[in-house]
Amino acid sequence: MADCGEYLKEEFPLINDDLFEYVEGVLTNGVDDFEDSSELYDAVGGVLHEVADGRSEREIRDICGRLLSLMRRENNETNGDNKNGNKVLNAPVHLGSMAANLQENVEDIKSIWMMQRDDTLKVDAKKLEKAEQKLQQKLEKRQEGGINNKAPAPVKLQSATASQVTSKKESKMEAKGVNRGQDIRIENFDVSFGDRVLLQAADLVLAFGRRYGLVGRNGLGKTTLLRMISSGQLRIPSHISVLHVEQEVVGDDKTALESVLECDLARQTLIDRDREINALLNSGNKDINESQLSTELSEIYAALGAMEADKAPARASVILAGLGFTTEMQARATKTFSGGWRMRLALARALFSRPDLLLLDEPTNMLDMKAIIWLENYLQNWPTTLLVVSHDRHFLDTVPTDIIHLHSATLDPYRGNYTRFYTVKCERLRNRTREIEAQEQHRAHVKEFIDRFRYNANRASSVQSKIKMLEKLPELKPIEKEVEVVLRFPEVEPLSPPILQLKEVSFGYTPGKLILQNIELGATLDSRICIVGDNGAGKTTLLKLILGILSPTAGSRVVHRNLRFAYFSQHHVDQLQMNCSAVELLQQEFPGKPMEEYRRQLGSFGVSGDLALQVVASLSGGQKSRVAFAKMCMSNPNFLILDEPTNHLDIETIEALGHAINKYTGGVILVSHDERLIRMVCRELWVCGSGTVKSLEGGFDQYREIVERELLELAK
Repeated sequence: MADCGEYLKEEFPLINDDLFEYVEGVLTNGVDDFEDSSELYDAVGGVLHEVADGRSEREIRDICGRLLSLMRRENNETNGDNKNGNKVLNAPVHLGSMAANLQENVEDIKSIWMMQRDDTLKVDAKKLEKAEQKLQQKLEKRQEGGINNKAPAPVKLQSATASQVTSKKESKMEAKGVNRGQDIRIENFDVSFGDRVLLQAADLVLAFGRRYGLVGRNGLGKTTLLRMISSGQLRIPSHISVLHVEQEVVGDDKTALESVLECDLARQTLIDRDREINALLNSGNKDINESQLSTELSEIYAALGAMEADKAPARASVILAGLGFTTEMQARATKTFSGGWRMRLALARALFSRPDLLLLDEPTNMLDMKAIIWLENYLQNWPTTLLVVSHDRHFLDTVPTDIIHLHSATLDPYRGNYTRFYTVKCERLRNRTREIEAQEQHRAHVKEFIDRFRYNANRASSVQSKIKMLEKLPELKPIEKEVEVVLRFPEVEPLSPPILQLKEVSFGYTPGKLILQNIELGATLDSRICIVGDNGAGKTTLLKLILGILSPTAGSRVVHRNLRFAYFSQHHVDQLQMNCSAVELLQQEFPGKPMEEYRRQLGSFGVSGDLALQVVASLSGGQKSRVAFAKMCMSNPNFLILDEPTNHLDIETIEALGHAINKYTGGVILVSHDERLIRMVCRELWVCGSGTVKSLEGGFDQYREIVERELLELAK
């Protein structure tokens, strides 16, 4: 193995002695252990990569091929014709006599049946163990951050891909630039995410001026479809402008109003040119053509007048005000806003710019009730095409003119809002079920006739006609029923009152500036309290006072000694560990329990089967929310504090959440702007605003009336 050793030293001069001895030991086991260079690479490739100094896998495989060639050459030179190293017998051996003298002739018998190998060529077990320990230490260092203490590498997720069939006619029109139609037709397209097919041979037709609601279960690919359209992976005519509200606005020194106004590129270009020309005219430069510049300036003013540019600031201000930006906030720099407000700003920019196709993904997640109602009213007069993904059933009943249902890797269009869609879908399902049952009964009746008279010569012609008739019957595929979503909160033991009380509680983050004043709130295990109010009114602060995370500035908080809270925060999903599976996540947070208990807990919230073993980062937003619910309930809480739990959940899961809350035997305080959920579970409605929390006897209907009156006053 001298040549192999020299070659290793030549290729890897930095290899340490332990690793060198380990590799050399593997090689000296013999060339017959490896059929090809791939097997040799599997044996020592990992070690060679450690000292490869950035070499590619291809280069390491080539080196393994060279090593195997050297091993074979040395083996041939050493053994000559006797390639296997067996002992050659000079005369016949009588096994019976050898067996009689077994003790004396053990080595002779071995020499007949066993290959002999030089013990000096065996791998030293201690050296091998030492080398493996060093390798393990290096791997652990790399996982912890390596020499430079770098952060762990983020989980690399598979990306979605799309393919579609385009007609030659449309391709020619697009190439010539004569396609001016505003309708969008994406036909016969597929969308995949890794090995999973999300859509297959699907068609999407969007008529100009109509508003479409895209609905379907969590994880089926609604958000992925929007991204495929906005990124151009699904092709639409190039003259159609597309805007997908997905990323928050990057903060800078521009005011919120300026950030919205700059979205109108045509207007902004004309205004910038106007400034340039005026600067040139006022510069006193005699070399400029004043007449030409004046003519251009007149054309700019005419163009600005035609597009009513002077009305743009007022229109932008109305949009911002509707989304909750006060006059003072509109004049603030965008960099001073939080992520939630920057998302609102991104929505305002999209509404102001009015693209030919506007794509919205869960736009109500970031909004309070007042902003949601305003957005519903505003989008009812949207002039171009709208495609929106939403879980808010009231929003889907108010805004869309059409519903597109994503299920079973296909898209089904329906006319009307969500309620009409649901009615028609259920009716179609019933009709389809009756049709399949009728055909099955007919088939059974015909088959019975065929079996009865199959061997009757007088009925032979009738039997043949019946067989042909069966062959011509259309094949009705069985209906793929969507699995019902069921969420189950744990059972709790009853507690004697008082359970939870806030007595004349006041709180402020800074001295002399109170956010909440004189709060009186009492709750029992039967409570279903819903808290509503504008963003920034102090709802989350109130929850933290209830939980004891914050201490009151004045007043007192009284809780039962056995009360166990579970808190689902707005950012609960974002705080999950993303680089492990849901089962591993629960194991890390609550160690020492049987695997079945983790699986059972996840199954209580619809995370079962292979879904529980997927990396959390690869789950949809709704699936992550279910994992967060499972984690939250592992400690068997008897009082739930839920802050915007419906974000990312589909309509079916929100319904299941409402039923689960109603069946739960503990207390619940809920902050939400989802009208459907509030109406399902609310027994007490508390409105947070102006530093106080007040109970509304009229419930949600009274609150909605108050908000709509405020919006009417704002519009005036």
